[in-house]
Amino acid sequence: MRAPSDFLAFSRAGSGERQRTGVVVSHGFTGSPTSVLPWARHLADAGFAVRVPLLEGHGTSWQHLNRTTWQQWYGSLVTAYHDLADHVDGVAVAGLSMGGTLALRLAAQYPIVGATLVNPAMTFASPAARWVGALKFVCRSLPAIGSDIKAPGVDEEAYPRTPVAATHQLARLFAATDPLLPEVHCPVQIFRSTVDAVVPDSSLTAITAGLPVAPEVIALHNSYHVATLDNDAAQIFTASVRFLDACVRPETAPSR
Repeated sequence: MRAPSDFLAFSRAGSGERQRTGVVVSHGFTGSPTSVLPWARHLADAGFAVRVPLLEGHGTSWQHLNRTTWQQWYGSLVTAYHDLADHVDGVAVAGLSMGGTLALRLAAQYPIVGATLVNPAMTFASPAARWVGALKFVCRSLPAIGSDIKAPGVDEEAYPRTPVAATHQLARLFAATDPLLPEVHCPVQIFRSTVDAVVPDSSLTAITAGLPVAPEVIALHNSYHVATLDNDAAQIFTASVRFLDACVRPETAPSR
């Protein structure tokens, strides 16, 4: 794990015809901006104003994450939203995994123009997750969940252990966000890997069932969980720009 100073948040002003649209991009649980930086840079190169915050408790140590709450993680995203909203006409949100959960929460509580999500989480893959509230008193960490990537030699630089108390906070985030899904009135785009060892298909089912309008779902056949660093990354980058353009200028949306 690199020093915290190496995980500085990414920020770039907009340019060209897209400069008045901002995108807040969120990384996932136990991860860092590294996992979404290529996506964020592509959006910035396309002209969007972009912010990628380092979520509280991340980019330091798993022990630090164990001492934080989901409200602090969400607060990092809200702060980035307000910073960006002061400089643009409209803000969209993007997120990977837990970053997708936070993005949906933001879209339910703020005037977001569109949400593009990669393998967003709302449920756990392991049935044992229901016991993390008790497990945290006897076990501080479990094996790592990071770098579930099909492409060889790619590392998202996530924590080497999964903090259990923080996992309990993640469960609380899911429980607190699921009831808000009917309040998400912006268009939603979801990229879903057909093979994902971290987030189960039940997450997509729960999100789709909760949203008032069916999301656009795009299957990723050649990537695992961290698809933003995997073989289908270019597809995500191109399709998300097309989606965000349609959110801001609906007349540009291709017919389906």
